Amino acid sequence: MEPQESAVQYSQWNNSQDEVSMNVSTPESSGCEWVCNKLCTRNLGIAMKVVGGIILFWVIFIIGYITG
Repeated sequence: MEPQESAVQYSQWNNSQDEVSMNVSTPESSGCEWVCNKLCTRNLGIAMKVVGGIILFWVIFIIGYITG
């Protein structure tokens, strides 16, 4: 395994607000995260879920027809 690159930044604007941001990037997960973000969010994600549900319905229907 390769070492992970990480960066932690802490900034204090005033006494009542603290902000901590942490970035960790790994070559293996960046591609998977990109694909998941594209296929699982917004309008494309909704369309993928609808199409997946329709396909699952028909697969179960056909299996039930064949075995019934």
